[in-house]
Amino acid sequence: MKIERIRIDKAKFDMVDFSKHPTGFSLVYTPGSRKPTSAYAIRIYTDEGVVGSYVGGNSVAAAQVNMFGDYLIGKDPLQRELIYNDVKRQLRKFDKMGMGFVDIALWDLAGRAHNASIRTLLGGWKTRVPAYASTAAGDRNGGLDSPEAYADFAVACKELGYRAYKLHVWDVYEVSEVVRTIAKVREAVGPDMDLMLDPGCKLETFAHAVQVGRACDEANFLWLEDPYKDTGISIFGHKRLRELIRTPLLQTEHVRGLEQHMDFAIGGGTDFLRADAEYDGGITGAVKIAHATEALGLDVELHTPGPAQRQLMASLRNTNYYEMSFVHPKSSEIGRSQLIYADDYRDGLTAIDSEGYVPVPEGVGLGVEYDWDAIEAHTVDTVEFTK
Repeated sequence: MKIERIRIDKAKFDMVDFSKHPTGFSLVYTPGSRKPTSAYAIRIYTDEGVVGSYVGGNSVAAAQVNMFGDYLIGKDPLQRELIYNDVKRQLRKFDKMGMGFVDIALWDLAGRAHNASIRTLLGGWKTRVPAYASTAAGDRNGGLDSPEAYADFAVACKELGYRAYKLHVWDVYEVSEVVRTIAKVREAVGPDMDLMLDPGCKLETFAHAVQVGRACDEANFLWLEDPYKDTGISIFGHKRLRELIRTPLLQTEHVRGLEQHMDFAIGGGTDFLRADAEYDGGITGAVKIAHATEALGLDVELHTPGPAQRQLMASLRNTNYYEMSFVHPKSSEIGRSQLIYADDYRDGLTAIDSEGYVPVPEGVGLGVEYDWDAIEAHTVDTVEFTK
């Protein structure tokens, strides 16, 4: 089997009632707004008629495919390890984001070629996985605008069935307000719900990270993630933070690839590791990180929701929760438009069952079918690689 053609469509959709924060880049609740958002749809065609596809990615990933798209033409799409290592070298001067976008589509293609789900190809066994409610960033517009609002929403998520809840707080903040929010949420949900905090690298100083971390200690949080504006990459800084607080750290969302993840863990900069199939070299790269993390006796937590994440999580022992992001009390569907799916697959606040689980798609490859008519109706640009 050989790759004959690759097509990438850039589609644009509107996100309703959300916009970028004026002083930063967080997505915040803004009633009445319409924010354009892009999705990148890749299809990999072969000479045997098998097609692999994936919808996701970002502008950086799509741009990087230009550096190796021609190389893929004529290659055996089932030789993912060879492709992974060749493309990794080609993108050695960059963050390698383009690898994952293509690799996920290659795994979908492999599943379709073998008439099996990606979970099955990976030796997976889980048919459903537990989700946590991962909030949108704090706003001042009547949504997540106070400690009480975060607490009320945590209770609502618990009543829906979520076993865990993660806070993304305000871009403009007072440490005292963040500390109150941490305590308020724990008080509201009681002791039996796992709580996490992800400031998204917003806290201005290491001192703020220590203060917030100690509040997480008092409230018995499961983890503290990417707290301050080193942007989540300082091994030394996070090692020192670990020595000053009890709450476990979850790092490595902002370092790319297997080697950097292991350097961070072995260097003492984290307790849990973060992996992302799109960011870290696809399912191929994320599996490498997960298994290397297992060798250290640690857990890996997958970033963001999606069918690739469900297939991957179904195949890993050392992982805990599926991230249902970004949920909000005023909107149940934040993220890429559900128009992209032709079947009943969905993510969002109410996509869990009564026990807080989401199903792992059972079909071949990623287990989902995309609505190509809807995607093409919203397409604004197309790039192709061919002979």
